[in-house]
Amino acid sequence: MQKYVCPTCGYVYDPALGDPDSGIAPGTPFEALPDDWACPLCGVPKSEFVPQ
Repeated sequence: MQKYVCPTCGYVYDPALGDPDSGIAPGTPFEALPDDWACPLCGVPKSEFVPQ
């Protein structure tokens, strides 16, 4: 699965890890994240993430 990176702070969303602090289970692909999901470190919206 493709990883995506926040262009502002460099946070990497890794589908294998998910985002447990935001209720996103491991194995969740980036495309399946809710539209209102944002970078857990700096708050940049999902729409601004870029493939790594």
